[in-house]
Amino acid sequence: MMPRRSYDQYCSVARALDTVGERWTLLIVRELLAGPRRYTDLHADLPGVSTDVLASRLKEMERDGLVTRRRLAPPGAAYVYELTPRGRELLGVLGALAEWGAPELRDPRPTDAVRAHWAAVPLMRHLAALPGIPAGVVEVRLDEGAFHIELGGGTPSYADGPAKRPDAVVALPPGAVRGIAGALRDGDAEVTGDGPLADALRGA
Repeated sequence: MMPRRSYDQYCSVARALDTVGERWTLLIVRELLAGPRRYTDLHADLPGVSTDVLASRLKEMERDGLVTRRRLAPPGAAYVYELTPRGRELLGVLGALAEWGAPELRDPRPTDAVRAHWAAVPLMRHLAALPGIPAGVVEVRLDEGAFHIELGGGTPSYADGPAKRPDAVVALPPGAVRGIAGALRDGDAEVTGDGPLADALRGA
């Protein structure tokens, strides 16, 4: 592993970038916010990263206390990577970056990969900011696929794919991956469900 490069500036922004400023690091965090992932799963959902770079970044993130690696119990017996509490604190950073970068999401470029769950981080930020949002599980359905978000009990979390027993289901029109929060706000999303979470989303 290469020695850590530093900006050598006594500044909290510079210190943070010493740790997470390398290419791919924050996108690895984005994937691990969904929970433990195998190396092969990470590689599949980070199109464009080489195996060498991914392995190197994961080692650096372990060294910096952002990620841990553990072996699953049989019959899985595979190794998975997961965020430490320190790593999960980067959700706020990613949410702010997603909001700042949203105006750049125009029509997808021909070379752009798309995953439905990449929309989870900005939506979690939006939902967490809603006053009095009830706890529960929200399933989000897009043309690109589905993911679900669990609210309540502290920091929200998400997972790829549909939920087993969602409290609310949000179905979005084509192209809404660029602005799910706006689709909810403008009434372009179809919200189904009978509980308080669904009612809150209909009024979001």
